[in-house]
Amino acid sequence: MKNNPYKPVILWLLTGCLLIFLMVVIGGITRLTNSGLSMVDWKLIMGMIPPLSEQDWMDTFNKYKQFPEYQEVNFMFTLEEFKAIFFWEYLHRLIGRIIGMVFIIPFFYFLIKNKITGNLIGKCVIILCMGGFQGFLGWWMVKSGLVDNPDVSHYRLAIHLIAAFLTFAYTFWVALELIYKDKVRPNIPSLRKGVLILFVLTVIQIIYGAFVAGLNAGFTMNTYPKMGDHWIAASVTAMEPLWTNFIDGIGGVQFVHRILAHIVVGMVIFLLMRSTKFELNATQKKSLVALIVIVFAQFMLGVFTLLYAVPVWLGVTHQVGAFFLLGAVTYSMSSFRRA
Repeated sequence: MKNNPYKPVILWLLTGCLLIFLMVVIGGITRLTNSGLSMVDWKLIMGMIPPLSEQDWMDTFNKYKQFPEYQEVNFMFTLEEFKAIFFWEYLHRLIGRIIGMVFIIPFFYFLIKNKITGNLIGKCVIILCMGGFQGFLGWWMVKSGLVDNPDVSHYRLAIHLIAAFLTFAYTFWVALELIYKDKVRPNIPSLRKGVLILFVLTVIQIIYGAFVAGLNAGFTMNTYPKMGDHWIAASVTAMEPLWTNFIDGIGGVQFVHRILAHIVVGMVIFLLMRSTKFELNATQKKSLVALIVIVFAQFMLGVFTLLYAVPVWLGVTHQVGAFFLLGAVTYSMSSFRRA
């Protein structure tokens, strides 16, 4: 990349990827510490300034007291306990604002300096729009927990999470396109299609991971490989109609997440075995090695997260593993893209 004319733009995009990664980590901590509903309003500019005086803190705490989470769950909270959960949500939103500035300001600078031209402008605009929409989705998600039920909708949580992952994946994809712009690579349609299928499966699995988190489904049936004493627990099919179990039921959602984990691992193994029939370049080989290492690490993280009933550090690590897995799949898609 040393002599790449797009080096400043590449560094900008990769910086954005790193910040999105940080955002996902903080978001995971925010979720697992039940901090996400501590900020009950949305102020785009003034929201960057936290409470500074004791009176500011009391005013903020009193606002929180007007909503269901305090009234039904945290009614015994002291101000100091409130400050602890407020910190994570505040940090999460602050990083979101920083990401916005990191993407927007350099974009206009590069545009003025003609560092981004042609269809690259359109791709960068898409990244900006995805980032802006992600901010809206974050508040839309929080609002769902400020009405009657003191917990956010698992649908909105899943949409918010997958939007962040897809924003990262697309930003990383554009950066990789610039890094390997002139690299010659073998054209292998079957592997390209296989990696695309893996990408879709991984996205669906991440969505189901969000469903598990949103429904607190990781705190039940903490055994593996069986669900308690059964391969398929009775709770998997307890709701009527049957299909609702797999989007709204704790047992059904956990079951799907378990099954998809095995399918994703199997797909990676299949791609690795299939690749032995072709002559690959160094980048393609590296991408498949990265896939097999990360998918097995993520699978084991998932098992231990379940067995230990989702301690915060394991839950966050498992979410980070999903991030790296999607990154590895994106890297592999890029290495097999049409020359």
